[in-house]
This record gives sequence, C-alpha cells and structure tokens, in this order.
Amino acid sequence: MELSRRLRAVAGLVESGNVLADIGTDHAYIPIFLVGSGRIPSAVAMDVNRGPLKRAEENIRALGYSDRISVRLSDGFASLGEGEAQSAVIAGMGGPLMIRILSEGKRIVHTLRECILQPQSEIEKVRAFLTGEGFSFIREDIVEEDGKYYPMMKVRPPSGDRREAGYRDDGWNGTELRYGKLLLRERHPVLKRYLEREIRLCENIIGQLEEKGSPPASDRRRELIAKLECAQKGVEYYAVPGDRPCH
Repeated sequence: MELSRRLRAVAGLVESGNVLADIGTDHAYIPIFLVGSGRIPSAVAMDVNRGPLKRAEENIRALGYSDRISVRLSDGFASLGEGEAQSAVIAGMGGPLMIRILSEGKRIVHTLRECILQPQSEIEKVRAFLTGEGFSFIREDIVEEDGKYYPMMKVRPPSGDRREAGYRDDGWNGTELRYGKLLLRERHPVLKRYLEREIRLCENIIGQLEEKGSPPASDRRRELIAKLECAQKGVEYYAVPGDRPCH
C-alpha cells in the first residue's frame, strides 16, 4: 500500500517489532502499511466514529490482515487494555483533541514505550503539554506535501515510578516550543524552508498593513511582527554550525 508523504513519515517513526495502537485510524492505512511491510507483528486500529472504522475493517479484510489487525470503536485509548500495545500513533487531528486524548488515556499512555504524534493545529501547545507532563522527546520530523508543512514527533511517556512530581522540562525556549527543539538543533532542511516562507509572508503582509491606519490593522501588524521575530530566531539556528542561540 502506498502512503502519502505525511503518513509515510509518521509510520517511519514507529519502532520495528512493537505492537501498534492507531488512535483515530480512519482507513487504517498506517497499520496496514506497517504490518504489510513486516515492520510490526500486529496492530489495533481504533476510531471514535463507526463510518471510518467500517472502511478500515473493509481495507484490512481485503488485504487479508484480519488476523493481525483488529478494529475497535473507541474514544481515544478507552478500549485499549494495559499491555496490549507498545506504540501508539495519533495523527491528523487538532492539537487540543490530541491533548485531551493523552490526558484522558494517561493510565494506558504511561505503559507505552512510545507515542508518535502528528497534530494538525496548535502544535506549540502540544509540545508545551508534553514537556510539562514529563514526556521525553526522542525524535522530531517535518515533511512538506502539496504546499503544506506537517511537523511530527516521537516521544516517550513518563513512567509513574520514575516521574518526579511537578516535573517540567525547562530546557525548551519559546522558539523551540513553537518550531521544535530537535528540528531546530538538527537544522532540519524542511523546517528551514518553512521558516523562510513564514518570514517572507509576514514581511509582505506587514508592508501592506503599514498603509492602513485602522486599529484592527495595527493590532494585526503587531501580531505579525511578533510572529516574524520568532521565525527569525528560528533561522538563527541555521547560521553557524555549532552555535546554539539563546532566546
């Protein structure tokens, strides 16, 4: 099965040999791809909606994977038992929904070896939530597809016996929360293209707003200037090898 660039990148973050729980599986493309390629032995494809789950089941049956991929109607991790999976994928949904799923499923999440997350919105809030909850960032990636940019991350949940009360990773500055600490420090080329595009767009719109004197235009201009400055701080990570800007 051929996956989109976004889904292939998400699937590529799953550790080989782990049993996968795909939360919000939709058509079950990721479990099918990973089982079919021999990367994982089995998977649980889960979705809160019956329609997508029916399509997932049809796809799984058509390819002969019914004995290795089970489907379950589930709101987040609600129908997953402890120890049934080592990896979880949550991809293609908004950041606030992803945070809710991780929060409500905390008991199961903390038994997993890894979570692969690809939020579609409010990614900065997702990163802040993860660092605040004690998740360890293992890897970050970003891909461009059809003119859109998709950041994603592989994180290790905190284990209850190791986690200190009130733990927070204070090593992330505002720029790193916004764009991804590992992406910036690894100087990911796709992120650089994204930052350069953000700078061009902000500069163009700011220039247009300068000609307008209305209060809404001034407010919008201030927002864009702050966004521009953050993107410029991001680009600084690419300036001199070995340098790590402090913001």
